[in-house]
Amino acid sequence: MDFVFEFKDKTGRNIYLTKKQWAHITSPISLHAYMTNYLEEMKETLHKPDKILSSVYDKNKVSYYRFYKNRKEYLRVIVNYLNGYGFVITSYFVRNII
Repeated sequence: MDFVFEFKDKTGRNIYLTKKQWAHITSPISLHAYMTNYLEEMKETLHKPDKILSSVYDKNKVSYYRFYKNRKEYLRVIVNYLNGYGFVITSYFVRNII
């Protein structure tokens, strides 16, 4: 499997962003195509989040948030944990932590 990045998050868990998922996130027809310019911010959000929230609907999904003053928004990175490994599902900016 080819990765755009792989590293340990703030809690010591391994997180990966696959090339396939990065292509999906940044596809020109994606709602989040603008994320092409925010790869470093995604890494920063996972490495130094302001808040980490587990999904109430799926115990394997975790949202990482970090506020970016220049955009006046939080970057949300959603990670799905399977067998101890975290895989980035998507990422986008939101006005509030949800």
